[in-house]
Amino acid sequence: MYEEAVMAVSTGAASGVLSYLLQGQADALRTRISAIFRRGDNPQEETAALQVLNEQVAALARHEITGRTVTDVWTELLAAFLQAHPDARADIEELKTTAPTKTVNIGSQHNHGSGAFIGSDHYGDININTRDGR
Repeated sequence: MYEEAVMAVSTGAASGVLSYLLQGQADALRTRISAIFRRGDNPQEETAALQVLNEQVAALARHEITGRTVTDVWTELLAAFLQAHPDARADIEELKTTAPTKTVNIGSQHNHGSGAFIGSDHYGDININTRDGR
C-alpha cells in the first residue's frame, strides 16, 4: 500500500480514536481496537495496543496528555499495523467513519406541594427552621 494512503487512513482513524475517548466511549473503542489487532494473528500486538489505550484513557482523565498526543500515537500504531496487514484497511477506516456521538436528553420537572425542590420549580411555601429560633 502506498505510504500516503497508509498515513491518510491512519490519521483519520486516529482522530476517530480521540473522538471515542473524548466522548467517554473507551469500552466501545476497546472492543473495536481488539478486533482490529486480532486480525494480525499476533496476541502481543493486540495486548500492546490495548495497553496503550488503557494508559491513554487514564492519562486523559488526569489531564496528563493532549488530544494531539493521542492522535500522534494512534497514527503511528495504526500505520505500522496497516503496513503489515493491508487487509485490515476497511476495519481501520471504520474508526473514523463510525465515531459515536453522545446525546443528551433534556427534560423538565415540575414540583407542586410543600417542601424544598432543588433544581427545578417550586410552588408553595418554604419554611426554614434554624436552631436559634430566628
